[in-house]
Amino acid sequence: MRLLGAILAGGQATRFGSDKALALLDGQPLIDHAAAALQGTTDTVIVCGRAAGREGLLAIPDWPAPGLGPLGGLCAALRHASARGYAAVLSIGCDTPRLSRALIERLVAGEGARFLRQAPIIGHWPADLAVDLSRHLSGGADRAVYRWASRVGALAIDASGDLPNVNRVADLAALADTPE
Repeated sequence: MRLLGAILAGGQATRFGSDKALALLDGQPLIDHAAAALQGTTDTVIVCGRAAGREGLLAIPDWPAPGLGPLGGLCAALRHASARGYAAVLSIGCDTPRLSRALIERLVAGEGARFLRQAPIIGHWPADLAVDLSRHLSGGADRAVYRWASRVGALAIDASGDLPNVNRVADLAALADTPE
């Protein structure tokens, strides 16, 4: 089964105040931490919602238009995966570094769509959901990841323990002071 890794990095970062995908943690941009979390589990890693990726990472625009939040990036990833023969997408936000390998393995184990209850953009999504999500977004429907995931029958998985998420500069500073 071919698995596409997708880093959702198209947000406005209004609470952060600057491009958080490029903010440094342990000397590396957050987007590089996200790519590292996906590598080894996925066949290819792409970046969704940015004009340019990082070296070695293809960047694709959100679908069907920019400004749709994480679902626009996920929809782009699903369409990309479906058109290129991937069975599924493993998605992660650029602002959730340090995901444990065990948590990633729980997401990709088994059949069907699964996502983290605490961070719904982190999930495993069969590529055949591309058509449904495209229709959903094109019709102007609700853009909440959790509600769309529930509507398509995705299984919510609880992350055991702390799930690092960077929304503000203070979150990044606190994470930098915490050992991996």
